[in-house]
Amino acid sequence: MTVEMLVCVRRVPDTSENEIALNREGNDIERDDLVYSINEWDNYAVEEALQMVAKAGGNVTVVTVGGDDDEEILRREMAMGANHGVLLCDEAFDGSDGKGIATILKAFVQKGHYDLILTGVQAEDGGAQVGGMLAAMLDYPFASLVNSIEVRDGKTLKIGREIEGGNKEMNEIDLPCVLSIQTGINEPRYVGMRGIRQVASLPVPTYGAAELGVEAGAVGASGAKVKRVDYFAPALGKGARMLEGSQEEIIDELLELVKAKGGLK
Repeated sequence: MTVEMLVCVRRVPDTSENEIALNREGNDIERDDLVYSINEWDNYAVEEALQMVAKAGGNVTVVTVGGDDDEEILRREMAMGANHGVLLCDEAFDGSDGKGIATILKAFVQKGHYDLILTGVQAEDGGAQVGGMLAAMLDYPFASLVNSIEVRDGKTLKIGREIEGGNKEMNEIDLPCVLSIQTGINEPRYVGMRGIRQVASLPVPTYGAAELGVEAGAVGASGAKVKRVDYFAPALGKGARMLEGSQEEIIDELLELVKAKGGLK
């Protein structure tokens, strides 16, 4: 089986590198000087696609909806081993909710032919709805929380899903399909600066609303069905304690607290 695979990826603020704070208006986080990286779940999805192609042959294309700065994560995943990167970029896409993002991705999928489409289970700066919405729009089978994939033949996959209670559910799913990948399915490979430099000059095609045939009113802020109303820091609950200091200091203090409560021996 030779597979043509598409992995949908997203550039998000790196929570391990940033101090996240609300902006003055209280309607978003303060984004000046944030460090960005690829969404963690998406990185696992790319690694799984690469491993499947190594076994069965085929190609891996990574695609993202965003601005010019988002090209950096496409090149990172190309350095990781993806064959192609595609940027879906248009001012009309700004402010899209999950349904809008899925609409844009659907239009791109229909321009080509992909046997398998992977997304991360969720985005660190958003929800977990895009994979399911994309599958519904394409009328493809869909499975979420996937933590194992086995190629059965040219028409089906055997997949494992993480379910409540630490159990695993096994299913067969027909191709083409959409799968949302859970962390822990594999160990994503390291990407060094040398690899990134090697793909720095490779072309990354860009498609806008006109090329995709997407109506501007169906996406972006004007087409969003879900709108951000407010951001706020939750009040401390009774008995809650905020730990301060460096990451190492916080970890040490947390371990001492857990030991004191009998959680560690």
